[in-house]
Amino acid sequence: MKRSADLDWPEGYGCRVLARVDSTNAEAARIASQLSGPEWILALDQTAARGRRGRVWAHPAGNFAATLVMRPTESTERVALRSFVASLALSEAVIAATGRAEGVTLKWPNDVLLNGGKLAGILLESAGAGGHVGHFAIGIGVNLKTAPDRDQLEEGAVWPVALASETGVVLSPEEFLGLLAPAYARIETQFVTYGFEPVRQAWLSRAARLGEVITARTSRNSYQGRFETVDAGGNLVLLTAQGRQAIAAAEVFF
Repeated sequence: MKRSADLDWPEGYGCRVLARVDSTNAEAARIASQLSGPEWILALDQTAARGRRGRVWAHPAGNFAATLVMRPTESTERVALRSFVASLALSEAVIAATGRAEGVTLKWPNDVLLNGGKLAGILLESAGAGGHVGHFAIGIGVNLKTAPDRDQLEEGAVWPVALASETGVVLSPEEFLGLLAPAYARIETQFVTYGFEPVRQAWLSRAARLGEVITARTSRNSYQGRFETVDAGGNLVLLTAQGRQAIAAAEVFF
């Protein structure tokens, strides 16, 4: 339901704020079949938050944890491109919160960086059968108040930062959702109307390390090369010693 204080809340998007839940993505899976439109789920506390590849996601009090759940009708490949819609919307929300674009960059595939450190991450999950997506969940975590300890990171990972310590801007999770939801709705409309290309170009304009040598590690291989672009399918394109490589899924290291 829309709160009356949210004057800019996007039309057609639902909102529910939960004091405590195991995981907003898990809640999204539970309620998806009951929804008639996209719904934001904001949790003030999560007891079983998780990140990509099943990693534990720390959620200190005051940080942002929310999921946008929807029931799209497009192909699985097109639905997955909404990761770029979400990360671009996240960057716009951070810029709106701080009043400056300097230092806000996007790390392929799903992270938002601030002054070189990881501020936010995105976890995409879906369910369906026969190539049809029954529901699609975009889980978003933002270090608004506190950054996780660096000793919890895997080797080579980007260090975490918090919005408050980096910029002095203090926002509640509800206030941040009030910036993120309209930004997402605006870019979603652009994506549905004009396709992926405008989103891709806008994403590339904020891409971290574009044109530089980076490393992409899949479950089987490691690729090192110059970050050339993101292609029309959302793949990371590297120019390596073996030629151009288009990588669909990987962990990126700087």
